[in-house]
Amino acid sequence: MPIYTCTSAQGTLRAGAKGELAAEITRIHAEINHVPPAYVNVVFSELPQDSVYVGGEPGTPLLIGGWARRGHPQEETTRLALELSAAASRITGIPEHDILVVIQDGPARSAVEAGQVLPDPGQEKEWLSQHEE
Repeated sequence: MPIYTCTSAQGTLRAGAKGELAAEITRIHAEINHVPPAYVNVVFSELPQDSVYVGGEPGTPLLIGGWARRGHPQEETTRLALELSAAASRITGIPEHDILVVIQDGPARSAVEAGQVLPDPGQEKEWLSQHEE
């Protein structure tokens, strides 16, 4: 259900960092938002060095954008962003001042997974029981 896109300039992330970061993003999201790890999607996008700018100058930030269903408490979403930033820095070696994490939310009914409109937060068990094959 949640989607995280990690964008960086080519060569910014060392070998193995993507898998480690995907696992940690999954763990953190599942723990804070109380969902199974299998719900979490993480995608990496590496752009050519001349395609990433910060303040109008070439840069090597790590940009992590996440989408989650609206309805999670704001304190948990803030904690989620803070923990993701710290984990990304620890795993990649990129200083936190070069990491941007943005969690956007939207109504569950605005998303479809496996051909089904997503449930609101807290309604997953009921939704799964109604949509099991």
